[in-house]
Amino acid sequence: MPTITWETGTAYDFIISLLVLHHAANFGLRPSWAAGVRQRISSPRRDFLERMYSYAGSGLEWVCNLPKPKDASIALRVAADLAPADRFEALTLAGEVSADVREVLHTIADQRKATAVDRDYLRANFIQRGQHLSPAALENLIKVWSNLETSGEHLLAAFQEYYSAFFEEEETRIRPALERGLAHARELAERLQVAALVEELSHGVRIADLEMVRSLVLAPSYWTSPLVFHVRPKPSQALIVFGVRSPVESVAPGGETPDLLITALKSLADPTRLRILRYLTGRPLAPAELARLLRLRPPTVTHHLQALRLAGLVQVTVNEKNERRYAARLESLNELSIAIQEFLTKQD
Repeated sequence: MPTITWETGTAYDFIISLLVLHHAANFGLRPSWAAGVRQRISSPRRDFLERMYSYAGSGLEWVCNLPKPKDASIALRVAADLAPADRFEALTLAGEVSADVREVLHTIADQRKATAVDRDYLRANFIQRGQHLSPAALENLIKVWSNLETSGEHLLAAFQEYYSAFFEEEETRIRPALERGLAHARELAERLQVAALVEELSHGVRIADLEMVRSLVLAPSYWTSPLVFHVRPKPSQALIVFGVRSPVESVAPGGETPDLLITALKSLADPTRLRILRYLTGRPLAPAELARLLRLRPPTVTHHLQALRLAGLVQVTVNEKNERRYAARLESLNELSIAIQEFLTKQD
């Protein structure tokens, strides 16, 4: 079984929060609030980030290799010391991007343009967060890599402005939650096996090849909740960034109703999702199997499974090929009931 290394630092949330703010609905966050935060950044840099995050990865492999303490200020300092081209690649391309795709991107950077062959290759082979690029995202990818040095400078300036405009204050707010989350996770590790620990911290994720990993890095994050990030910074090493935000807390400071609570209740209010939960109570199923049972298109089923995952209502097992099988997580219904009671009786 792997050796566990515990890490904490606001650099994880700094990087993750930028991704979440540009894909708010995927993380159960109100898009209008996320847009309001992005508005704090000046228009040219905001537009640059929106284009970049149409295809960019999380950058967590890079954060994992930062020196301690892994806080946002350290991340910005290290990023500033990198050559612009190296900075841009490290912070936008995930480890899952293949060597062949990287080679094509470097050719585009050298030639400052993409050929028709380059476009076709990237359209077929560029995979980020498990998906192919949309036409608009593909054009954004080619545009920034055609001006790689300039893109690296824009990225640093945008990150620095985001920190001063929003995250510096946010960093102070979330530190206590990160410390509490890390302490709770370490207490769980005293009595759980590694696989059970990961499933508990991730609210239902099982990683099939975890026993093959020699080094497991676990880091708490406020903005990740209720999901989990799982990346491989090095061979035989896995990084899992797990959420520590309480269901009765909102990522939006001063939010009247917690995002996680709203997401869970909305998820249960959908008849198709209730049918999915009923099927998953019987046995674990892959999205394609559910699509056949429900007579729905696979993308529709995937959308519903994402909503159930955000609500913590399904368990997902991920194998070494990144294939997923889902099962109902009925114990989360009890957790939801407790969260509702806690919210309703909480004194402001």
